[in-house]
Amino acid sequence: MPGPRKLFEEVGEAAPPHARPAPAGGMIDREGGRGRAALRNLVLGLFLLVVLMVAVGGATRLTDSGLSITEWRPVTGALPPLSAEDWQAAFDLYRQSPQYRLMNRGMSLAEFQVIYWGDWGHRQLGRVIGAVWALGFLALWLTRRLPPGWAGRMWLVGALGAVQGAIGWWMVSSGLAEGMTSVASTRLAVHLGLAFAILGLLAWYLFLLGRPAAQILRARRLREPGLALRGGVAAALAFGQILLGALVAGIDAGRSFTDWPLMAGGFLPPEPFALQPVWRNLVENAGLVQFLHRMAGYLLFAWGLWLWAGARGSVHPRTRAAGGMMLAILVLQVALGIATVLQAAPLWLALPHQLGAVALWVAILRVRFLAIHPIETSLRERPA
Repeated sequence: MPGPRKLFEEVGEAAPPHARPAPAGGMIDREGGRGRAALRNLVLGLFLLVVLMVAVGGATRLTDSGLSITEWRPVTGALPPLSAEDWQAAFDLYRQSPQYRLMNRGMSLAEFQVIYWGDWGHRQLGRVIGAVWALGFLALWLTRRLPPGWAGRMWLVGALGAVQGAIGWWMVSSGLAEGMTSVASTRLAVHLGLAFAILGLLAWYLFLLGRPAAQILRARRLREPGLALRGGVAAALAFGQILLGALVAGIDAGRSFTDWPLMAGGFLPPEPFALQPVWRNLVENAGLVQFLHRMAGYLLFAWGLWLWAGARGSVHPRTRAAGGMMLAILVLQVALGIATVLQAAPLWLALPHQLGAVALWVAILRVRFLAIHPIETSLRERPA
């Protein structure tokens, strides 16, 4: 039994400060921290691979390489032709396609090999993404390092990736129909739209995994609902603009009218409703589709300015910085879009414009995320 304590005993006599145990984190920190860094690395890898997939897919479309492989063989198609006979067989299949007969008649085997490698690389990258997801997810699950609550989220990513593969072939098959020399623009829009949905989901996961789970929960008390709403509308407008961009690419509408700010000297393009029934003009009339893409761009730019103004008024420095970054990317993307039109959409401009859409999409989502989960800062970091 310990003896009586001294009346004026020094507090430090009980235990020196350096010997006292540090406060233990909460249950959320202990459970959520397990494997959190490893999972974030996996999600980051998937995100970067999908960005690369979007770039390769854009190049495949702009170089008309996407119909060179006329079969869908998810497993055996991983091997390219390995002999002269294999190359000739693949070329013979392509020569039966309408794209060859109507657009590339007389193409040599060497020229076919150039577009074949572009298409094969695009499909192979899809297989790599699937393998990275499966192996990474399995490794985290088997080693019990998958944080609580993340299994379902990762299954969702895998399911969307599988659906994307099926939609990819559904898109390609439309270009193999009689009379077609490219894929249907509406199916291209669905394919690209799902790619951006997957990108957005992965980006959101990265935002969540970039901070401790307990901090994310606490941050909800500081959320800025008005800014979050602006960010949600901006994300919807950006997604709609991405779909319109896919329609523009699908029918080469970006090369139809190369003046700006007018179109063929007028506000509206000539004969914007020439096709029948009228609804076809919304997806097949090059002039009207490019006009809608332009108008949606102006609307997104105006809303983006309002989103930036809202972020600029936030008390959180990180939110203000995210708003400034979003605005910079938005201005650059508009400039790239105008330059792409004026130059008739060459590959060296059209591809950066598509990647600019990726950057803007993620930047808008970042602002919205920080409006919902602000990063706490000290008073001295806040504006006066």
